Amino acid sequence: MQLGPTRTTWRRYVALGDSFTEGLADADPHRPGEYRGWADRLAEHLAAAAPGDLEYANLAIRGRLLAQVLAEQVPVALTAEPDLVSLVAGGNDLLRPGADPDRLAADLEDAVVRFRALGADVLLATGVDPRQTPILRRTRGRVAVFNASLWSIAARHGAVVLDQWGARWVQDWRMWDSDRIHLTAEGHRRTALAAATALGMRVDEDWHTPLPPQPPRALRAALTEEAAWVRGFVAPWIGRRLRGRSSGDGRAAKRPVPLALPRA
Repeated sequence: MQLGPTRTTWRRYVALGDSFTEGLADADPHRPGEYRGWADRLAEHLAAAAPGDLEYANLAIRGRLLAQVLAEQVPVALTAEPDLVSLVAGGNDLLRPGADPDRLAADLEDAVVRFRALGADVLLATGVDPRQTPILRRTRGRVAVFNASLWSIAARHGAVVLDQWGARWVQDWRMWDSDRIHLTAEGHRRTALAAATALGMRVDEDWHTPLPPQPPRALRAALTEEAAWVRGFVAPWIGRRLRGRSSGDGRAAKRPVPLALPRA
């Protein structure tokens, strides 16, 4: 089966996943304390191109592991009977030592099969290459194996893949929030355009071109930033893992049911 969507426009889009799809750290100017993100931005592009109303739901919740996404979000999405689903999950699992990318891919494939049986197009996304971050670089092998499996899953079932591993622009640290895990507003904007392109939509905005070069950081500044990152983000993350807690505990999906988006 060939990769590619079965439609050129969609009527109901449901996004599933974790903080990446929830939209951290792309603050929503119209909803204080909430986030916009690439999936919301993609939905706006879909709505602009649709001949009628586009209904959109975003079930993603920060901190969710793949098993939680499959158990909590997939049944809700199936009930909504979408014709487009984005399923981007597994990144939180791959951060953990001992994660099995083959097992994760097999579990993800089961969900892809269920959505494709429903007749929905499915958008997957590879993980970003973590080679530039000394600590996250240790996950590179697991992420690469998982990514390779995503391409195979897509080929078997006719899904679409958003290739983040090969995106050169995403390696610019100006695309990333200070936690080095979540994209800035510009990063989410480009990701939405890249996703629209992967779905075969015409995109007029530029998302390929890297930002202008910036002067290299002084060694002292780089070391200071590294230490601040470990104190501010790595240590709290480890603390939550030890306590069995998640950043998404007690949170609900920001857009739990498909609602029509206003047309541009």
